[in-house]
Amino acid sequence: MTPDEFRSAGYELIDWIADYHERVGEHRVASDVEPGQVRAALDGPPPEGGERIADLIADLDDSIVPGLTHWQSPSFHAYFPANAALSSVLGDLVSSGLGVNGFSWVTSPAVTELETVVMDWMVELLGLPDQFVGNGVIQDSASSGTLCAVLAARDRAVDSGADPTRLVAYSSAQAHSSIEKGLRIAGIPAARLRVIGHDDAFAMQPDALAAVIAQDIVDGWVPFFVCATAGTTSSQAFDPVTAIAAVCRPHHIWVHLDAAMAGIAALCDELRWVNDGVELVDSYLTNGHKWMGVVFDCTFFWVADRAPLLRALSILPAYLRSDAADSGAIDYRDWQVPLGRRFRALKVWFLLRIDGPEPIRTMIRDHVAWSQLVDQWVRADDRFEVVAPTALNLLTFAVRSGDGPTQDLVGAINASGEALVTPTVLDEQRAIRVSVGGQYTKLGHLELLWELIQQLADDLDL
Repeated sequence: MTPDEFRSAGYELIDWIADYHERVGEHRVASDVEPGQVRAALDGPPPEGGERIADLIADLDDSIVPGLTHWQSPSFHAYFPANAALSSVLGDLVSSGLGVNGFSWVTSPAVTELETVVMDWMVELLGLPDQFVGNGVIQDSASSGTLCAVLAARDRAVDSGADPTRLVAYSSAQAHSSIEKGLRIAGIPAARLRVIGHDDAFAMQPDALAAVIAQDIVDGWVPFFVCATAGTTSSQAFDPVTAIAAVCRPHHIWVHLDAAMAGIAALCDELRWVNDGVELVDSYLTNGHKWMGVVFDCTFFWVADRAPLLRALSILPAYLRSDAADSGAIDYRDWQVPLGRRFRALKVWFLLRIDGPEPIRTMIRDHVAWSQLVDQWVRADDRFEVVAPTALNLLTFAVRSGDGPTQDLVGAINASGEALVTPTVLDEQRAIRVSVGGQYTKLGHLELLWELIQQLADDLDL
């Protein structure tokens, strides 16, 4: 493909993407294709010659789009928001078009230095503590950020003389599954992850944490890592970070704060409580690619002290050495597991420069207010109960008559194609999660969702 051919095809594809965003609400939210159906439509020998862009677009329309879950749909209320602001899409396009690999400062200085600028911007925009200035990096996902936090914590403990076979970690049952996965990758088996009890709001209990840590120390274990969560996946619970840090500080335990979805709410001054205690933690992350609208993948990850992270991840063969690094330039390859690095900062830079933060703040405030309205609607219907506090933009509720009817209602909502929600389990009770976070979601879409829920509840005779 020549630049001229690219230019022509690019115009068509930009139009196609813009049209998709304009009409995304017209699609079934979740695909109803059968397993193997997409492959059967597209299978065959690989092409031997070039095809027209029009033929590819036809296949996108006929085979790919019908096989998608439409995460940009205003009626997508499952999992978490995955907003793809079009300003950010433009930045991602530029990143792909430049085709650079910024694993070291010398491989593309602008990749490194723009990332540092953007990460420091986010410190200011989120009201994060000064110790994070200059200590941030963009990871691909929260799972990778968590793994890096675990590796840094392990390095710090071992560097202080701890036996790596005696290290133990702590989280609540509400913590994300990536905590256990990251520990396992780091050589800490699941048996050495202590699950700490939670209160009625599903937040970790600091007294219970203190008791388990004290017993582990008596038993010869070495506590090294605690994950607190600001906005858990199933219930959006907020662990008491200040109290947890106070428990950990005397034992020099690394405290990691996972604010993957909810942390971005701190763009709004009145919602900065979501990060209460963040000044006391060793590492912190939140996702730009969820509520904020940075197109996937983009996780903002900070450490208070970069030294343990670099000790854990830095490898310096001769072919990666440089005078720039020796003089203090950042090589972000040493802040992550893989070597290669995409130019992720561009899509954040484009979003903030084209749109600015104010539209994001307005969207967040709307979603929080509308979630409270949905909470009121559910509480006013005797067939349902809210099973966790609606703190921000996640409503968790159940059918009062039991787990079976709750599961039936989830299935009926999702089978309708008109909306998509997620089932979960809280203290052995099945529940329904309604996430309000889509960039195109308006109050009217939530009113339609509630009408659908009530109609299906009537049909199921709940």
